[in-house]
Amino acid sequence: MFKKPIWRTILISFTWLISLGGVIVLMSFIGIKKSGMVCKDVKIYIPGSQFFIDKKEVELILQLNSFTLVGRKLNNINLHDLETRLRANPFIEYAKVYADMDGIIMMEIEQRQPRMRIMSQYDKDFYIDKNGLKLPLSPNFTARVLVANGFIDEPFGGKVDTLRTALAKDLFKTMSYITADSLWNAQISQVYVNQKHEIELIPRVGNQRILLGTADSIDVKFHNLLAFYKQALPQVGWDAYKQINITYANQVIGVKFTKADSLKMKAQKITADSLKTVVVQDTSLIKQ
Repeated sequence: MFKKPIWRTILISFTWLISLGGVIVLMSFIGIKKSGMVCKDVKIYIPGSQFFIDKKEVELILQLNSFTLVGRKLNNINLHDLETRLRANPFIEYAKVYADMDGIIMMEIEQRQPRMRIMSQYDKDFYIDKNGLKLPLSPNFTARVLVANGFIDEPFGGKVDTLRTALAKDLFKTMSYITADSLWNAQISQVYVNQKHEIELIPRVGNQRILLGTADSIDVKFHNLLAFYKQALPQVGWDAYKQINITYANQVIGVKFTKADSLKMKAQKITADSLKTVVVQDTSLIKQ
C-alpha cells in the first residue's frame, strides 16, 4: 500500500497556517478599529407588546440623561455593566447589550410577562409571571390579568421570588390551565380562596361559584365541569345553582338556591333598585 505523498501533508499544513494567520490579522484589525471608534447611537429593542418597560424607562434605569453614551469611545463604555444594571430590574427577564461594527450600541430587552395578580390577606399585592415567579406591582402599568384574592398567605418581600406555599403553586397551576383554554379564559373572571384554603372560581355567566378545591387532577375536573355545563345547566337554567362542586375528580355536585336564598337575593335587588330611584329623584330636583 502506497504512502500518502509528503508534499500533500505539507500543503495542507501550510494552508491551515495561512488561514490562522489571516484570522489573527483580521481580529487585530477589528480590535484596533474598535478601540478608536466612538458610539454613534443607542438603539433599544423591546420585542412584543410593551407592559412595564419602555425606552424611557430603560433610559431612567441606565441614567442615560446624565450619562451620555453617544460620542464616547466604545472602549471607555462598560457594556457588561449596562447589561447587569438592566437585568437587575425586576420587570426585565433578559437583557443583552453589545456594539456593532458601525459604532451603534444595541440593547435587546425581554420583559417579564405577568399572568396573574395575587391580592393576599396581608395586603401584599404582586404578580405571578409566566414562569411562576412573583413580581412587584408597577407604578406605571396595571396588567389586565386574572385576579386571585381571599385567604392567601403567600409571603412577598417586594423582589422577584419563587412561589413558596402549596396554595400559591396551585393558584399558578389553575391560572395556567384557565388562560391556556379559550373557553375557560372567557368564562372565569376571578379566583377566590376561602377560609379553608379551597380555590373557588367566579364565572362571568351565572351566579354560582365553582368550588375547585385544589389543582390536583385539574384537567379531569374541568372536563367534568364542561359536561355539567352542557347537560345539566341547559335544563334548569344558569342561575339555578349557587355552587358547583368539582372538588372530587369523579363527580360534580350542584347545590341549588333555596327559597330563602331567592328571597334574600330578591330583597337585595329591591333595595338596590330603590337606591337607584332615590338617586334619580335627587338628581332631578338638583337640575330644577
